[in-house]
Amino acid sequence: MIITVPIPKKNTHRSYSVVMGKFCEAYGDHQLSELTVDSILDFLNQLTDGCKPQTKRIRYGHLAAFFNFIKNNIISDFISPCDSKMLRKLYRPKVTIQWDILEKETVDEIIFRTTNTRDRLLLELMARGGMRVGEVLKLRVCDVQDRKLIIHDPKSGKEQEIIFVPQKVADRLKEYIRANKISTRIFPIGYEAARIIIRKAGHLVHIHLRPHDLRRYAATHASRCGVPIEIVSKVILRHSNLSTTQMYLGKISEAEAMKWIENMYA
Repeated sequence: MIITVPIPKKNTHRSYSVVMGKFCEAYGDHQLSELTVDSILDFLNQLTDGCKPQTKRIRYGHLAAFFNFIKNNIISDFISPCDSKMLRKLYRPKVTIQWDILEKETVDEIIFRTTNTRDRLLLELMARGGMRVGEVLKLRVCDVQDRKLIIHDPKSGKEQEIIFVPQKVADRLKEYIRANKISTRIFPIGYEAARIIIRKAGHLVHIHLRPHDLRRYAATHASRCGVPIEIVSKVILRHSNLSTTQMYLGKISEAEAMKWIENMYA
């Protein structure tokens, strides 16, 4: 089987060369009719072993484009192995989720209308400190060092991480510990109980509120206030790379974009 794919653009040729070169090595002496879905799946698995999901989807797309070229220009009744339902599902494009970001006034009202001190602190630590619900629930009295909170065995895999919270939140947390004579875990409740508390807090302002909504709000609010993206990423969210942080930030409207541009050159 002789494979010739006319590719006019240099960059496109460079992108396809890895896939088509390996494909020729593996199936250059085969007939197109001999190719099966399983053989193509095995080829893609070997080709993309250890690659990121996005790279795997790109490699699949290159091979699918080649088969489509064969079908559209050479063999009209050719059935592309990449057209199988299984492969399309396996390598389907990742759906980008655009989260709805809470407004500052909404979060302030939720916290203000939550009268239970424990529940309010739970909300504030996530909304003002960017903490995950699991991190809040693991907090112990010995982890509180004024405005610094120490997180042991964090999600990042590090030994510990430091979270900074506003002075008012830190003062309320220390007073809550003192008033309730707490000596170990500050919030001795489970994940489900915490989720129920957060969901009920959202009902106070007629919204469906999830724990991570408050963490996303903390990041977006800081970004909108002019905090450098590096601080948002490394200090507030404690992400290892900026690309993860960018997924948290809310979509910028045209009006907001124009306002920031105007402020820059005012």
